[in-house]
Amino acid sequence: MATIKEVAKLAGVSLTTVSRVLNRDESLSVTNEVRMRIFRAAHQLSYVPPRLRKEAGEKKKLIIGVADWRADKQHVHPAYLTAMLEMMTDHCEVEFEELQPGQRKMVDGIIALGRYSEEEIFFLRSLTFAIVFVDADRKDYENDQVKLDFGQGLRDLLDYLTDEKKYESVGYIGGWREQDESRIGERGLEHLTGCLRQKNCFREELFHQGDGTRESGYRIAGQAAREGTLARVVLLGGDEAAQGALEAFEDLGLRVPEDVAAVVCQDVCSLDGRWNRETRVEVLPDYVWENALTLLLGRLECRRTQAVTVTVPLRIRKGDTA
Repeated sequence: MATIKEVAKLAGVSLTTVSRVLNRDESLSVTNEVRMRIFRAAHQLSYVPPRLRKEAGEKKKLIIGVADWRADKQHVHPAYLTAMLEMMTDHCEVEFEELQPGQRKMVDGIIALGRYSEEEIFFLRSLTFAIVFVDADRKDYENDQVKLDFGQGLRDLLDYLTDEKKYESVGYIGGWREQDESRIGERGLEHLTGCLRQKNCFREELFHQGDGTRESGYRIAGQAAREGTLARVVLLGGDEAAQGALEAFEDLGLRVPEDVAAVVCQDVCSLDGRWNRETRVEVLPDYVWENALTLLLGRLECRRTQAVTVTVPLRIRKGDTA
């Protein structure tokens, strides 16, 4: 096992500084660059601070930060992660902390959802080097990642809709919204149009975009129906837009799926109870978080030092709406 002296030598700082940083002494005045250098050295050497060394049989107490401020809504609920973790292991006692940009908190590891700027990643790494990025598409191999295979999931869905169900046209109601320097929802839409083009069944007039809200979904669904640009089966982008579109179909007297079939691209489970048996694509299924927790625990328990990337598919749930 590595020693604190070896960590200090690799990081180029004193033993005292290493000890205070790794033991989360917030009274220590040190730059984020130095903190990250120490975390990186400890990570490379698989060094475990004494406060994390437990006697056999005793539960390890961990604090895991959850960063998802890049999303347009909260996707990762600490209570949900706690329940999942309890089903996975009884060796750890974990507390989840919601993180906000620039707010320093004492954490042992981090689950970070979405794409972050280099400045934001620098901040996260100043808290700990044990980070699992979810749907971040990082090109480096310094941290663990869980990637989402949008392409394969959507290809499987389109094969089901066009080859098995024989729907003659596929459309879209949803949209993306601006947030900081990114567009929430744009990447999934690009994957969808690309897959439809590969199958030679993309029709631009059947794609209707708003800002992804319930009001927008209601408005553009009604407009598409009145203009005759409503596809036989429509992919509804996000729970809020889906709720609005389904309400519009209902108000217009359109039967689902007899008159118009619908598939919900589900980001969070928030649909009205009337639509609890909808055909849907789960963008963030439970096995995403199961993999993220497994990777993070493996890193924190020092069973592994090499960064790992896990690629998971979207999950298709066949229901009553398509």
